[in-house]
Amino acid sequence: MNNSDRRSFLKIAGISIGAGALYRVAPLLGAGKAGAAVSDALKRSNGEALRPFSFVQLSDTHVGFEGPPDPLGTRAFERAVETINALPEPPELILFTGDLTHDTENPGEHAARLKRFRQIAGGLRVQNIRCVPGEHDAALDGGALFREQLGPTSYSFDHRGVHFVALDNVSLGKPEVGAAQRAWLEKDLARFGSRAPIVVFTHRPLFDLKPEWEWFTDDGNDVMNLLARFENVTVLYGHIHREEHRMIGRAGHHGARSLVFAFPDPASGAEKKPLPFQKDRPFANLGIRTLTSTGGPGAPGIDDVELSTAEFAGTNGIQQLLKKGAFA
Repeated sequence: MNNSDRRSFLKIAGISIGAGALYRVAPLLGAGKAGAAVSDALKRSNGEALRPFSFVQLSDTHVGFEGPPDPLGTRAFERAVETINALPEPPELILFTGDLTHDTENPGEHAARLKRFRQIAGGLRVQNIRCVPGEHDAALDGGALFREQLGPTSYSFDHRGVHFVALDNVSLGKPEVGAAQRAWLEKDLARFGSRAPIVVFTHRPLFDLKPEWEWFTDDGNDVMNLLARFENVTVLYGHIHREEHRMIGRAGHHGARSLVFAFPDPASGAEKKPLPFQKDRPFANLGIRTLTSTGGPGAPGIDDVELSTAEFAGTNGIQQLLKKGAFA
């Protein structure tokens, strides 16, 4: 996303600033007389005033995955938990956008993998943790195990004046939200005015990013049509194992990096083949990226975070390498 696009995103979205994982929600709508009116309206509709906060998106942890191209297992996930816990300003909310586990046809083993996911995620010093399933979590059983251990696969909630919507586009065994869930979504959104800040999080992208690589949702356009009347819509998704940013209409769509192997750029990659593991940079294309807004007209600052381990990089213990000193 170039600087111009970033500015456009901020102007259009108004409330959400983010790329990758750490999002700082700045209620720019709260400034001025018009903004105050919007904030008051939101408070009446969901009971909470629009106030600044930060949240983190994590995606595609694939607990249970072993072997090439990524020999790290859950190390990136565990390190991400440590990194988040070390943030000077703890986030209030964590969103997991699917593929929490790697699939297996052995129900006992799959349950053990989901339990391990819960153990690692339970180390986060954040109370509000929300998840949606990916196809590796739910395609084989229609989401039954996910619902048993984590609750509903689609739901909504309000947080500090922002309306969050979790959408399940994997449990039907195909890339689809489905008519029943769309009907629920339409009803769920009915109480909000057009300027309400909406954050949708899901696993697959809600647009045709690369259909031949299964990077799409069959009824994604129908879902976005339900959101079309809103001025401030942010869609966060996983599945593609790489960072991706698009403005489509008035909605910003942001794909997050995974916590296992990365996939190539769909615009230049010849095939959907994981990027090779780099022993000297074991967490290349993983890790965390933060984007921070000053609230002014300039582009947000970006800090890339890479992770390193003793085994693969010769350092003493697991370390966090900050390219630009984000968390110092």
